[in-house]
Order: sequence, then structure tokens, then C-alpha cells
Amino acid sequence: MSTPKPDQSPSTIADSTVLNKYKAAGEVSNSAIRKVIAACREGAKIIDLCKIGDDALAGGLSTQYTKDKKLYKGSAYPTSVSVNQVVCHFAPSATDTNADQELKNGDVVRIQLGAHVDGFAAVVGDTIVVGTSAESPVTGKKADAIAAAHYAAEAVQRLLKPGNRNMAVTEKVQQITGAFGCKPIENMLCHEQKQNDLDGEKQIILNPAAEQRASFSSQEFAPYEVYLIDLYVTTGEGRTKASSLRTSIYKKTSVTYQLKTRVGRSAYSAASKQFGKFPFALRDCEDERTMRMGMIECSKMGVMQAFDVQEEKPSEAVAQVTFTALVTPGGVERITSGVSFDPSIVKSDKKIEDAEILKLLQTSPKIKKKPASKPAAPAK
Repeated sequence: MSTPKPDQSPSTIADSTVLNKYKAAGEVSNSAIRKVIAACREGAKIIDLCKIGDDALAGGLSTQYTKDKKLYKGSAYPTSVSVNQVVCHFAPSATDTNADQELKNGDVVRIQLGAHVDGFAAVVGDTIVVGTSAESPVTGKKADAIAAAHYAAEAVQRLLKPGNRNMAVTEKVQQITGAFGCKPIENMLCHEQKQNDLDGEKQIILNPAAEQRASFSSQEFAPYEVYLIDLYVTTGEGRTKASSLRTSIYKKTSVTYQLKTRVGRSAYSAASKQFGKFPFALRDCEDERTMRMGMIECSKMGVMQAFDVQEEKPSEAVAQVTFTALVTPGGVERITSGVSFDPSIVKSDKKIEDAEILKLLQTSPKIKKKPASKPAAPAK
């Protein structure tokens, strides 16, 4: 795939060319995650599922904008498959611990991946339980977490409308997840997206610590913005811990530092050239061993961000819904999604009872156009 272009003037979805590139990336990501979900059967190995996702991203991108051979396109997030208490960021190489772990019926599986076209990215994440159906539905804590994440995501889409503010999203997400006996995972951020950058200036925090709530900047959503919504909901206390599983995902930061080691400089240069500022998995690097060694200095000095694997207590359930949303004058369009939520399969014994939230969920993500006012009759 082509290497990143130098940064250009900011482009927004007010431009139909940019809008179409976002949607093309969304089509690729949606198709890829659905292929991974379809393969999540008893006996499937994590590493094989990751390969299905990565191959689907590459294959889908190869059909987009085929006439422009120089167009920069590629993965915006490598396929990660996190099972049960492993919450997120597990994108192993073939030799990593648990890479060949086989799925079992009843396992909770969170999948995340993403594609970009010309630096305009669409990322998607979803949660499934292996071996479930209407005859064998999801119940208990697993159902609570999945339902909480689903309804919270539906609310977020409606609250992203122009003129609303980020802290209103925080409040409503906490109310909805609380109705299911759940909490968003603490300190996780949702970001505005820009071209070649998933970490834009505007942010939404879904479960801030006390000191963060006081200092977090209140910001208003505006037309033609794009957001990456990353919802993780747990039946636990909302806190995760670093896993003993090896970190495999990294992303270039805006920090500048003169790296001291040759292997660090080489790894930084190779990753920057191949992936730009998008997250990448070490398994996608030509020289994985050298890249892993180089990332030690790069992450220590802050020029690369390490996406450490996180874990929850085995007794708790965690659900994820991740999507890219386009904010327009006509409403909020969600361009990525996994499988549709099916209440005949996910059966929580809890429900939302707050009248204000129920009203919000019944509203459309679209904004109704106000009828044009009739001109005043001429004076006689």
C-alpha cells in the first residue's frame, strides 16, 4: 500500500470527495468485521481470526479507488480479538502467548479493526458471545454488558448532534450503563478524527475519575466533524489492569525526540513510513523482531504510544461498541457497525426506566429540517 502523503490543509466532510472516502473506508471495515464475526465459532483460533480480519481489510481496500495508484490507503487499526477477561488491544503475532487460543462456546469476544482511504479512517468494534442463538441466548452479566453498550452507543449517536456538548454524553452514558448494573471503563476517551489522525483535539470521556471531571474541557459538537466513539462497558468497578500479555500495537505520537539507538531510529523510521500516525501491529512489520526491539526505546521516549493489553476480573463481563460517526447539519450518520443488536439473543433482566433517556432513544439521529417560513403578505 502507498506510503503516507505529507500533511495537507485540513479537509472536512463538507467536501463530498472527503465524505465519499470516509464511506468507502467504512464499507471496507464493516465487511471485514462481519467476516471475522462469522468465523467466531467454537475451535477458531485467535491468530486465525486476526488474519481473516487483516486479509479482509487488505482485500477490501484493493477494490477502492483503483484508478489512483498513488492514493494512500491501508489499515487504520489492526484486527484485535480480545476474549473474556482480556479487554482490548490483543493483536498477537503467531508466536505470542494465547495467539493459538481456541474459542469455546460462551466466550465473550471483542473484535476491533479499521481501514482508511487517503487518511480518512473508519474504525469498528463489536462484541459477540460464541455459540449463542435465539434457542441459546446470552443471559446474566454478559447480556447486561452487551445491552448496556448497545443502548449507550445509540444514545451517543443522538447526542453528537451539532450544538450538544461532550459532558452531556458523559452523563447519559453513565445513566444508561448504570441501569444495567454496569460502568464504562474509567478514563477511556473518544476523539474527534482528522485526516491521518484518530486523536483530534475534541474529546469525550465516558467515565472520568473525580479529578478529571473537574478539569475536563467542555466542548460543543459542530457540523462536519467526525468522531471515533470507543465504548467499553463492564459489570465490574470500571477499572482494568495491564495484562501480562505482550504489547503488540503501537502508534506514532506528535512527540519529537532524537532517539539514541540505531534500532530505535530504524524502527521509528520504518513504522512512520509504512503506517503514518495510525495504530499498527508488530505482526504487520517486515522485520518484526527488530521492530519489537526498537519500540522499547520509542515508547519509553514517548515518540510511539504503546497500546498495552488490558484485563478485567474473570468474574466480570465486558462489552465493546466502537464506531465512526459523521456529524452533519442533517444529523449524525454512523458509518461503521458490526452485527445488529438482537434482543431475542441478548436477554438482560434489566432495562432502562428513566423517561428522559427512553425519549432520547426514541428520537432519530437525523435532524428534521424546519419548514421555510412563508413571506409576509404585502401591506394593502
